[in-house]
Amino acid sequence: MTQQTKIPATYMRGGTSKGVFFRLQDLPLDAQTPGAARDALLLRVVGSPDPYGKQIDGMGNGTSSTSKAVIVSQATRPDHDVDYLFGQVAIDRPFVDWSGNCGNLSAAVGAFAIQSGLVDAARVPHDGVAVVRIWQANIGKTIIAHIPTTGGQVQELGNFELDGVTFPAAEVVLEFLDPAADEEGSGAHSTNSAMFPTGRVIDDLEVPGIGTLRATMINAGIPTIFIEAQAVGYTGTELQDAINGDARALAMFETIRTHGAVRMGLVQTLEQAAQRPHTPKVAFVAPPVSYTASSGRQVYADDIDLLVRALSMGKLHHAMMGTAAVAIGAAAAIPGTLVNLAAGGGERAAVRFGHPSGTLRVGAAAVQKDGEWRVVKAVMSRSARILMEGWVRA
Repeated sequence: MTQQTKIPATYMRGGTSKGVFFRLQDLPLDAQTPGAARDALLLRVVGSPDPYGKQIDGMGNGTSSTSKAVIVSQATRPDHDVDYLFGQVAIDRPFVDWSGNCGNLSAAVGAFAIQSGLVDAARVPHDGVAVVRIWQANIGKTIIAHIPTTGGQVQELGNFELDGVTFPAAEVVLEFLDPAADEEGSGAHSTNSAMFPTGRVIDDLEVPGIGTLRATMINAGIPTIFIEAQAVGYTGTELQDAINGDARALAMFETIRTHGAVRMGLVQTLEQAAQRPHTPKVAFVAPPVSYTASSGRQVYADDIDLLVRALSMGKLHHAMMGTAAVAIGAAAAIPGTLVNLAAGGGERAAVRFGHPSGTLRVGAAAVQKDGEWRVVKAVMSRSARILMEGWVRA
């Protein structure tokens, strides 16, 4: 080939992530359906695989938070406005992981859908809040995005501050409805509710070379393995360099992640888990203490309920993945989980947790029926903004 393909696209920030957004109808025909052609296109657009880890020849920025792609299309489900598909693009190998959602970029989907003409104009108020009903196709769940509008257009600027994002913007409220996994997708080892694949809120997870760790393994927002910070030698106040600059630590967390993936029934073998790095996530929790965030701002113990640090695609996240925040909110709402215990125990409708960039509040409504827990919805606020629009070439 001697000429590049020119494809309409929008480069957006959503929450603490960035990604390339496409309308399905704008993709080349062979990339409008799942498969090798679509993956190859997104890899080329984002700049992967890159043995240098920088993605210089693409739209990625060499981190899991910025190596992402989103495809939005007209709704295929009743009572929804759009379908949303997320691809986590590996940086150093030719792989796109479609196994989970990105909660941060979910904040940008509604705005993109409105501005791309995918939402009925009659549903967009001249001044107010547009309610965009999103079908998250990766996990088969509904997300309700509340998008502020001014003059019939999406309002992007405002005074809402999100730790991990430099500039304030307009607040986007997201509702993740029934975020736990469906029973049929909960895995081969599920013995009770789909939200807890093992049927327990705390398990003993045996990890060769590391030991037996107490773990809460939950399918809500995204499959997540929560462990106690002190059990692996940490305080919960760590910033990125403390983990990402330590090859031993990264290898340890990946070992925990792969063994947890098998225990949750997400995969059958450790080798399969290694080939699917986007899910599950692994996070460590601790009771609240004061610390200095990566921005230099002091976070005080009295202002948070607990500490959480989470890894994404093999690295400690600079803030918090949106889907992991849903898992945190869900686990905090259920008495007896490690997240709930770190926050002081008891019934909780919301928690504010400390992460490397600052704090985040997430709410969740949980109900128990016949001994099984169900999270009705999780709610959090993010923001989103168009950074550039036009065409990408691949």
